[in-house]
Amino acid sequence: MKGPLDPVLRRVTSPAVVRHRAAARLLRGIAAAPVLPTRARVTLAKRLRTGMTRAGWPAAEARAALAAVARTVDHDTRADLLMQEATEELKVGRTPAHLTEAVRAELDAADAAYARGDRAAAARRLHRALRTLFHRVPHFDQLTSPLAGDPAAFLAPLRDSAVGRALLAPRGRSVPAAPPPTDRPLRLLLMTNGNDHFLREIRDRYADHPGVEFRYLHLADDPVAAPLTRRVDAMVADPVLGGSEYGEQVERWLRPHLEWADTVFVDWAVATAAMVTLVDPGDTRIVLRLHSFEAFSFWPHLIDFTRLDDVVFVSDHLRDLATAVAPELAGAKAPRLHVISNAMDLHAYPLPKDPAARFTLGLVGISAVAKDPRWAIEVLRLLRAEDPRYRLLLVGEGLKTGASEAVRHYQEALDGDLAELEPSGAVVRVGQVSDVPKVLTGIGVILSTSVRESFHCAVVEGAASGAVPVIRDWPFFAGREHGAHSLFPADWVVGTPAEAAARIRAETATEERWLASGKAAAEHAIATWDWTVTRHRFDALLGVEPAADDQTDR
Repeated sequence: MKGPLDPVLRRVTSPAVVRHRAAARLLRGIAAAPVLPTRARVTLAKRLRTGMTRAGWPAAEARAALAAVARTVDHDTRADLLMQEATEELKVGRTPAHLTEAVRAELDAADAAYARGDRAAAARRLHRALRTLFHRVPHFDQLTSPLAGDPAAFLAPLRDSAVGRALLAPRGRSVPAAPPPTDRPLRLLLMTNGNDHFLREIRDRYADHPGVEFRYLHLADDPVAAPLTRRVDAMVADPVLGGSEYGEQVERWLRPHLEWADTVFVDWAVATAAMVTLVDPGDTRIVLRLHSFEAFSFWPHLIDFTRLDDVVFVSDHLRDLATAVAPELAGAKAPRLHVISNAMDLHAYPLPKDPAARFTLGLVGISAVAKDPRWAIEVLRLLRAEDPRYRLLLVGEGLKTGASEAVRHYQEALDGDLAELEPSGAVVRVGQVSDVPKVLTGIGVILSTSVRESFHCAVVEGAASGAVPVIRDWPFFAGREHGAHSLFPADWVVGTPAEAAARIRAETATEERWLASGKAAAEHAIATWDWTVTRHRFDALLGVEPAADDQTDR
């Protein structure tokens, strides 16, 4: 607020004043009592919080006045006040302690607008609530997520609100999906607007399959669809409004594809999936594959699962998380759920190892905080305390520090580790490479140090190369029925850096043991996860007969 009181409020809430408890208590009382106009009280509470934070007060005490004001104002003012505070915390890389409180206030304001018939305002507030609840800082840029521990509690504000129920209301389909044709090839349309790295083997197989007429569409290459994928606000608004021009645009774009295809396979539960389920698919079968990050985003809450026939996960623990995040996946009208590993051609990876690889640890993929490369460095320190021959290769692009302050904070800590260990060659950053099998010839122990993964192709590729796998029991899933401990052989999985170091020492104690352990890991990886194995699961999912050359040994 800019007005005659502004200079006064700025002075009385300065750190020099509010570091004194008596002054802070007096100002809190004034902000909480209706002696000033509402706008002045809000401004005072905001300035008091800022001043107390700069003066070193604990966060809970610094925001007490603001919380008190928030309890005494109307829905809209309360929502704006708490959401602004949450946004400020997120900007500096912190998860707000009152995140769900702020989102609930925003959704209360949305519900009030919805009740008075202002659905456009309700949709705008719902969109802002979703953007805040699933901001990247709480879920992607730190080593924990408030959603992982108790999804139901975290998502309660959304599911308890009228606008949330409107967003999640099932619309279903007019007719069930038709069975695969028997008098012609299956018409299969593969759609994505995300990373297509996991599609190469699938595309190659069905593009050349005699029982399939195949089309591939990346929405980023479609001049009509590409701009539609960026309209998240419109995707949120459509069900709240009960239909919209945006929904009609999606219908006009999608309908010809639905009329051609017998089956549409959508990869990634993101914008493509949300757009596809805005439309009644008729008798076209819709299959969706959900990877990992989507479960920590707003996307599953924009997808109408009653319009899907099948949902594919790459692991049991991801399925468990997704059904907790989106209970519609387990409801009466839920799609069929499948667990099928990522499609990987592993036969290029077994190559002779460099003798020096025995003492070389490798971590492939370090572009996200969730990969937690500092855990790998802790393992390395334990090893080098007894044997300085051990070293660590970090392969891949580094963190994007511009993504958030939380990422920058992690990078600063990692930089401190690297400054200590890189000069001696104990840690080597390789950067992005095009020939991963070649790099793996120099890696004798492949690490997975992540706090969460859906599958972790890089560690499986490393195992296929003959490197000894050492896999952290991913903390997001440790202690649950499924996780790294159920996906991989028990002896591959460790709980602590000390356990990881002990396994590495034991498996690299002699060259003979190291080679034998790597050979066993390669045999297991190829027999379990190679495309020659998993392709049959995809054939069965899609209702495609095996190709004539599938019986040929590679």
